[in-house]
Amino acid sequence: MSNTQVHSETVIETPRVPTIDMKLEIVVIPVLDVDRAKEFYANLGWRLDADYASGDDYRVIQFTPPGSNGSVIFGKNVTAAAPGSAQGLYLIVSDIEAVRNQLLDRGVEISEVFHDAGGLYAGTDEPYLFGRLRLSGRDPEHRSYRSFASFSDPDGNGWLLQEITARLPGRVDADATTFTSPTELSAALRRAAAAHGEHEKLTGEHDEGWPNWYAEYIVSEQAGKPLPV
Repeated sequence: MSNTQVHSETVIETPRVPTIDMKLEIVVIPVLDVDRAKEFYANLGWRLDADYASGDDYRVIQFTPPGSNGSVIFGKNVTAAAPGSAQGLYLIVSDIEAVRNQLLDRGVEISEVFHDAGGLYAGTDEPYLFGRLRLSGRDPEHRSYRSFASFSDPDGNGWLLQEITARLPGRVDADATTFTSPTELSAALRRAAAAHGEHEKLTGEHDEGWPNWYAEYIVSEQAGKPLPV
């Protein structure tokens, strides 16, 4: 009997296909007033990558959020979608209160920070995450993935800030630790400092090796590995 036969049945082995890199880099958002949208996204502090027009019938503008590998484009005759119909566009941040305050300083109308109601998926709240209910304030346990704030552009396209401080296992390369901005790194250092303070309370003594402890904590947190105690 061949190694592809079991109990007189033939098992079809699926050939392994090499992984092909496919990077998501562009999201199209539909707007009505192109110049108004351009002013709004510029005011967010996003980088203007392109503003290209071809005659009077076509114009495309591209912006990239700070620290992001992905960009948004909008313009004239770029998409047939209704203006404002793009919803649930996620912006991942490491310190949601700090980012929210920055947006407020720029004059952006943004919701209070909120968290979900623990698996409830129906209600009158503005929908997000497939209709989960919103509860005021950050997640009480300050868990990663659980705290949000929302805002919209002038056309009504909806954005969500989501605070992620530790990735679930498998979400990032366990052998690589990267930070996309000084703000993101400083937030990681603050979390490590707070955790290290608890570590020293447990040991009852000053830890001379704190730099190594910080490094292990930050790398483990980003990779979704167990944190040092």
